[in-house]
Parts: sequence; structure tokens; C-alpha cells
Amino acid sequence: MIPHAIPSRWSGEHPIGKSKKMSSADSPSPTSVDGTPDPKTGPTIAARALPWLARVAWILVAVIGGSAIESAVDGRSDAVRWTTAIGAWFVFAIVAIALLIPAVVSLTVIRVGTPLAVVAAIASAIAGSSGLDVALLLIPAGITSAAVFTAEVGRWMVQATAYGDEDRLPLRSPVPAGTAAVLTWIVWAAAVTTGPLALAAENWPLGIPVTLVALVLTVFVGPRWYSMTRRWLVLVPAGLVVHDPLVLADTLMVRTDQILGIGLARADTQAADLTGPASGYAVQVDTTEPVSTVFAFTPKEPNGKAIHMTGFLVAPSRPGEALRLASARNLPIR
Repeated sequence: MIPHAIPSRWSGEHPIGKSKKMSSADSPSPTSVDGTPDPKTGPTIAARALPWLARVAWILVAVIGGSAIESAVDGRSDAVRWTTAIGAWFVFAIVAIALLIPAVVSLTVIRVGTPLAVVAAIASAIAGSSGLDVALLLIPAGITSAAVFTAEVGRWMVQATAYGDEDRLPLRSPVPAGTAAVLTWIVWAAAVTTGPLALAAENWPLGIPVTLVALVLTVFVGPRWYSMTRRWLVLVPAGLVVHDPLVLADTLMVRTDQILGIGLARADTQAADLTGPASGYAVQVDTTEPVSTVFAFTPKEPNGKAIHMTGFLVAPSRPGEALRLASARNLPIR
């Protein structure tokens, strides 16, 4: 028998920061959750500035940061120097293109690629580059990496490929999936930087297996990283959509006439948790009638797990912005 709604995945007074006890008077208005303005006033200063900050900082990575990498391989063989140069310029070029062309796949590229410059700065310091050269690489690389992981850059990227009149709001990563992504990226970054250089230095016992690890992770984990940037709460004229290939087997669509109210989740909520779970505040959507969805396929649930529910939780990167945009579309805000 399919349950009416699954219980909340947390308990206690302040579980992982997703909600808090509130009276009806404490329920936030669409303008009280964070500092972004009403949708009619346009994007915030941060939303306009951060993409350009990322672009300018990334240009500085090449303009003033290259000396650290050059001095790190100084005295090495021609093959090692050429491999380093080609690899560095390839990463710079592909990230620069992605920063110029906002899209979902571009978001994946910049979030995977920009931290490699931080890795290069650390490796250059270990290899003996001067402190000044390392700083000139590490600072702009760090600024770019910090900027591309902001919610504002994420929204800018995914909204650029929206279809018509819709607002795409990125969802925060589930804690387990986010942790796995970071750990696999660390292994991948070590392999993709070490393997080719070892091959260039003719260190076959190290270069061959490490390069194979890099290739395998790129093929099998790369699509997983891409799917993490395809998780959105979408507001459309007909209602709202939860597009989350990590958590759900299929897209959840709720019509406007099915929406009873939208607001921040309360600590005692019994709404179905569709967040993953993710940390931070969740937005609760209550419905006038039961709606159905299916959780993503897992080894324990190869056919997925179907549920009926009259309320569910999602975790937009900016809950306040989600409420404001929903209010602008005349959806009921509580």
C-alpha cells in the first residue's frame, strides 16, 4: 500500500537547519527571508556582479598566474613542459568559454574546472615556485572558484536555458550526494593532473594506471556531476515543477489549482521530504489533493518508491527568492 505521505526525515527542535518552530505570525513574508529584491525590480547587485567577477578573475588566472606553473616545471623535460602548457591552456579555454556562454552544461564545466587552478597553485608551491607567483595564481583562482559555487551564478547559468515563461531555481545538493561529489572530484583532480605528467616523464608504472583512473572517472562520474546541476524547482504559468534526477525517478508537476500554500517548512512538518536530504531551510508546498511521485531507482528499490502526498519539501538555494517569485506568479504564500 502506498503511504499517504512519508514522515519527515529529521526530528528534534533544530534538525540540520532545515526548519524552525514558528507561529503563524512568524511565517516570513516573501520579502523577509533574505536580501534579494522583489522580482519586479530585477536581479540583485550580487546576481549581476558575480558572473563578471568570475570572468575577470579567470582572465587574471592566465594573465598573472601563469608564471607559477611555468616556474614549477622549469628544468623539466620538453615533454613535461609541453604537456603542462597544453593542459593548462585547455582548462583555461574550456572554462572561459563556459563562463561566456551560460547554460546548464556550462555550470558543470566551471564548477569542475575552476578548482583545478587552485590545485595547480598548490602543486606549484610544492614544486618550488616563488611565494609571489603562487599568490598571483591562487588568489584569482580562489575568487573564481568561490564565485562559481554561489547560488547567484548557479541561477544565472540554469535560467539562461529556460523554456519561455519559467523561473528555474537551483536546488541545494543533498548532503550524501554532495559529499560523494567532493570526494570523487578530489580523486579525479589528482589523477587528471598527475597521470599525464607521469606519462610525459615516461614514468609508465605510475602514469598508465593513474591516467586510466582519470578517464574512468570522467566517463562514469562526469554525468553524475552534470545531473547535480540539473536539479531545479521550476515556476511556470500552469503551476510548479520539481525537476530532480538525483532524488526523483520522474519530474513532479503540480498545477496551480492543486497548490494550497507555499512557505518555509516548520519543525513539526509531516510533509514528504524531497530534498535528498539537504541542509538548510526547506520550502514546503501543500496541495489541495494528493499528488504522486516516485523516488529515484536504488539497489534497494530497483523500481523506485511511489508515494501519495498532500505536502512536500524542496530546498532551493535561495528560499526567499523562491517565495518572492512564487508570489509574483500569484501562487498562495503562507
